[in-house]
Amino acid sequence: MDSSERRRRPARHERSVVALAFWSGLPGAAFALWWAWGQPHPLHVQLTVTLVVVAAWLGGAMVLRERVAWPLQTLANIIAAIREGDYGIRAHPGDPEDALGVAYLEINTLGEMLRGQRLRAVEADALLRRVTAEIDVGVFAFDAGGTLRLVNRAGTRMLRRSADELIGRSAGELGLAGALDGESPRTLDLTVAGASGRWEVRRSSFRLDGRPHALLVLTEVSRALRAEERDAWRRLIRVLGHEINNSLAPIKSIAGSLRAQLGRPVRAADFDADLAAGLGVIENRTESLGRFLAAYSALAKLPPPRLAPLRVAEWVARVAALEPRLSVSIRPGADVTITADSDQLDQALINLVRNAADAALESGGCVELSWTADPAAVEVRVDDEGPGLPDPGNLFVPFFTTKLRGTGIGLVLSRQIAEAHGGTLALESRVPLRGARARLRLPRSA
Repeated sequence: MDSSERRRRPARHERSVVALAFWSGLPGAAFALWWAWGQPHPLHVQLTVTLVVVAAWLGGAMVLRERVAWPLQTLANIIAAIREGDYGIRAHPGDPEDALGVAYLEINTLGEMLRGQRLRAVEADALLRRVTAEIDVGVFAFDAGGTLRLVNRAGTRMLRRSADELIGRSAGELGLAGALDGESPRTLDLTVAGASGRWEVRRSSFRLDGRPHALLVLTEVSRALRAEERDAWRRLIRVLGHEINNSLAPIKSIAGSLRAQLGRPVRAADFDADLAAGLGVIENRTESLGRFLAAYSALAKLPPPRLAPLRVAEWVARVAALEPRLSVSIRPGADVTITADSDQLDQALINLVRNAADAALESGGCVELSWTADPAAVEVRVDDEGPGLPDPGNLFVPFFTTKLRGTGIGLVLSRQIAEAHGGTLALESRVPLRGARARLRLPRSA
């Protein structure tokens, strides 16, 4: 490095302070030396004055250097400790009225704040790791290249390998490549560690060390689905058996009676009337079974909704006018429009109004339709003054009915229509009032 480059380098802070003190004391020192040597004084006086002036001049500059550099070095050491994660070092509290004391106070406050934040972060990280390890779903973190960087305990059990064997392997090697693509959430059939099953896939993204990563959560739903499927089949078989036995029992009894009469040598005088009545009962029960099977087909073949704008006020008024047995009152709500399939919603609301009318007619009450709206959804309420809910546990069981000629699919079909639109259907008692209330909640944009 040549002299020109050396001259261009900025002076250190301590050198600058010494230089400033030196040049600040130069006039006084020059005057003192001029007084000592420019006037006729004895030599020993001149030497003494020169020694004192030079010592005070240079000593003052060095003292000033230490007074400036030492607090800065203290602050630098504290900041370096904080940078290394050591929050236990503190500066000695100074005078809060002094600028240096304020700096010490602020650096101590900053260290205490960072210490609290780090403690909370460590506790939150420990809690997250414990929860991730204990939950019974597989959690995997993949980097942008599809390499596994993190796996929890359930994930290792799922893949039947230890975490050390899994970390660093690609999603393709682990059989999880299909789970990193496509929609989320969704249900996917995967073969993991040689075992096939159905999994619910949830995927999201996060950044670690500034790089994007994919968080994959796999939940096995095969067992739960099989258990729900078994329960559904049990309920369905129980209801089907009940309905079919109700039709077959009288048919069998009447057919046996008619056959017994045909085997007699002499027929009774009212045989023709008994025959006609028996055949009528058989016909009625056959028609009932036909309606039952048609209702089942309608429930199983509900098409996807065809969405279009629908004014709630017009829809409610149209359905209320279709009930011929009593006058359905309407309590107007906000003038809102939703996006929905008007034909399907007509059918859903007709079923609810019909059930409410059936209940109200039993006790001589009335039926009221109303609705409310919020920015996200519209809720339509059907209130009746009937006897209340007879068996809340079986309201949405397919084919369960307490009516003489009911099919047991009205509420199930209505809820299926509501859920196809992204909504919900709930029934509840009007406590403390008499009767029941149906709450049909639909999003304003399905």
